[in-house]
Amino acid sequence: MQRLLLVLSLCVSTVFAAEITKITPVAAAQLAADGKAVLVDVREANEWAESGVAAPAVLLAKSEFDEGQIGEWKHFLASVGNKQIIFYCRSGHRAGVVGATLAAQGYQVANAGGFKDWQAAGLPTRKASESAKTK
Repeated sequence: MQRLLLVLSLCVSTVFAAEITKITPVAAAQLAADGKAVLVDVREANEWAESGVAAPAVLLAKSEFDEGQIGEWKHFLASVGNKQIIFYCRSGHRAGVVGATLAAQGYQVANAGGFKDWQAAGLPTRKASESAKTK
């Protein structure tokens, strides 16, 4: 019985851990502009090239995260400090998956949804080949 309760407890906490804070693109843009957060686009390179990206976004593909945080992921996570990490993707799903994984590791994260939400809010975008302006 005790073992069953432990398993149920872990399952429930995992379900709740999977839900991360959702944030509007406008709020995400403001936090990034204030230097309190880093905005990360977890879509893939072909998506970045096709549609562009949020102007302040760091580009880190989810596929590289899934492959053991290869590419720039490890350096990024080591350098983010105490800033909140705000993720977005095409629809918000991949952003939620990456965010939930990092939240479970102790990072402060949020999900800003999809790039279409960023565009609909009239926020600045750039070509993926242009670097993000950092403070």
